[in-house]
Amino acid sequence: MMKKLIGYFLQGLLFSVPIAVTFFVLYKVFILVDGILPFEFPGLGMVIILILIALIGFLGSTIIAGPIINYFETLISKAPLIKVIYSAVKDLMSSFFGTKKSFNKPVLVKLEKNSNIQKLGFITNSDLSELGIEGDMVAVYLPHSYAWSGNQFIVPRNCITPLDVSATTVMKFIISGGVTKIEN
Repeated sequence: MMKKLIGYFLQGLLFSVPIAVTFFVLYKVFILVDGILPFEFPGLGMVIILILIALIGFLGSTIIAGPIINYFETLISKAPLIKVIYSAVKDLMSSFFGTKKSFNKPVLVKLEKNSNIQKLGFITNSDLSELGIEGDMVAVYLPHSYAWSGNQFIVPRNCITPLDVSATTVMKFIISGGVTKIEN
């Protein structure tokens, strides 16, 4: 009887913890974003922020995309620390949402020449000549499991195998530690 009860409890955890954590994270994000604009009505701040971001996206891609953005970036390029922060954040956002998506080439990377150990990652740059790195080398980002971090490596092209699977599927697989179900 006790063994069955423990089994039901563990099964209950398996069902309820992912749902609870998902709702908790969504709730915390909602409270954080909604609290940026303090209104009496809950959710109004979130709605206004979403509308403002969409409006900025519309204006940025139609009216102010050219001269104003160029002027702003010219100003930022003159401030060393601000330039580093701005360009890094802009490049990171562009890699996920922009036209130059960087995490769209999933690969399998052979870690050592005489080993069968391989790791999943993404080619982020195929031309490293600007860094003075010549030869057939590519930049590969290897995300960590259960974290939003990873390492970037310079790898010989012959140590990578391109994968014919979506980048989203590979990222989910890596982040979950390999336990997520691969859907075809």
